[in-house]
Amino acid sequence: MVSDRIAQVERILDGIMDPEMPFLTITELGMIQGCALDEKGSVVIRLTPTYSGCPATDAIQDDIKTALKPVEPHFRIEVVHAPAWTTDWISPEAREKMRLNGIAPPEGTSVDKAFLLGKSQIVPCPRCASNDTRLVSPFGSTACKAHFQCNACAEPFDHFKCF
Repeated sequence: MVSDRIAQVERILDGIMDPEMPFLTITELGMIQGCALDEKGSVVIRLTPTYSGCPATDAIQDDIKTALKPVEPHFRIEVVHAPAWTTDWISPEAREKMRLNGIAPPEGTSVDKAFLLGKSQIVPCPRCASNDTRLVSPFGSTACKAHFQCNACAEPFDHFKCF
């Protein structure tokens, strides 16, 4: 049955981890824009990378292929760049997992781009929750993160930029 095939694919996708933040799934990050059957009966998975040059996109596609091949022989992955991925698509559960893993999740919504516009931004420390933090570098461990340090507990941490 069609809905059973799609549901099975979606369950499998729910278990695929992001290679750069292996405590989050690609669905928690909002990277899967849907699954449907095409006119030939193949499952089409719509994947939106977190940004168009994301180096993890190939690894994510490989992980999807590896996970699906044993159970769904007829599928294809469609990489979709429009609409562009936004941090608004990150689930509340994923934001909490970021915090628990020492990464400050994006604050606000994509229209709140104070960090990108050069204005000061308060980024709470994911370890002690202090608002007394400072930007060390707008470039963190990956292109989508900035590097901060907490003045209260002295811990360095990444902040997932809001875009």
